[in-house]
Amino acid sequence: MKRTISALSVLAAALLISAPPAQAAAPDPVRSLKAKLVSGHGVHFTEVSNWSDGVYTLQADTGEGVLQFGKKGVAGYDLRGSTWDDEKYRIISAGDTTYYSGAIYELPKGKTWYASEGGGALPTIYGQILNPAELATLSALVKNGTKAGNKITGKITFSDLAKVSPWFSGTVLTDWADDTEISYTLTLNSAGLVAKLSTSYRAKDVTDDFSDFEGGIISVDTRYSGWGGKVSVKAPNPKTVTDQLAE
Repeated sequence: MKRTISALSVLAAALLISAPPAQAAAPDPVRSLKAKLVSGHGVHFTEVSNWSDGVYTLQADTGEGVLQFGKKGVAGYDLRGSTWDDEKYRIISAGDTTYYSGAIYELPKGKTWYASEGGGALPTIYGQILNPAELATLSALVKNGTKAGNKITGKITFSDLAKVSPWFSGTVLTDWADDTEISYTLTLNSAGLVAKLSTSYRAKDVTDDFSDFEGGIISVDTRYSGWGGKVSVKAPNPKTVTDQLAE
């Protein structure tokens, strides 16, 4: 009996030693983001946008910049971009105004910035249509998606996105087909924050001003870094700004 008890004790000890340590639960992405939403802080991003007709693919846009946070999400941004034909532009959103410079608009002599009412929305059609710095948007993406490892994949319609995202709902895209589906893949870092976001959708029932986009597939890969670091987005010098276009 003593020998049996002794043998069982040795076996139990061996099992305890060889048992793998319990893995910590993966960080919740929404909770991780919420901890970073501090005014005066933000995140850096770079992105590449493509347009395709299903056969031919064109690199339509590249960009880099920063998103500045408020208590509930994006309070402003500063984006420097380049078009497919290497035309440069810059867009700044500060407060309730967005400022455009470069390839997008022709301006009166002596002015370098065009001011437009409305701020905090998607800068261009080729920009990243989903904004993972918005709490409600990220929550919807996580809820609708399927998680495997550090990736979350899913789909969300324009109409559902408009309900949660100021980034999207402030754009002309809300006038396109409500049932348009955006396919997405979120890649999370070890802290549960978004390190990469890939999206694609096919444009349909577009407005007349964007008829060339009809049927085209727009896809964007965006990488994020420096979550929670200090950033500063400032409006341009008022002397360089106009709300009129060149005649």
